[in-house]
Amino acid sequence: MQVRVLLGTQTDFWYTERMPEAKKKTPKRVGKVTHYFDKIKVAVIKFSSPVKVGDTLLIEGGEVKLSQKVSSLEKDHEKVKTAKKGQSLGLKVRSQVRAGYRVFVK
Repeated sequence: MQVRVLLGTQTDFWYTERMPEAKKKTPKRVGKVTHYFDKIKVAVIKFSSPVKVGDTLLIEGGEVKLSQKVSSLEKDHEKVKTAKKGQSLGLKVRSQVRAGYRVFVK
């Protein structure tokens, strides 16, 4: 973004100043897929950072880039509101993922 400022009242000289562009937020890595159940479309993710219901996750690996909101997390068929560091939890996903895919939070 450039800002043009007129210097003085009776001059045609313009001063152009470069303004810093807005920084793009880079996704933070929060875990990796350890298993995928294809019949029920559930990925088991081992989390390396906390994640809560409502966060948007980005799952990447191979040619797949899947972005989706966390609607629910489960451990042993019980719903969990927050994934803690070191936990492995199940997440229903829209498309197939594989073990080893990286998980980021937007």
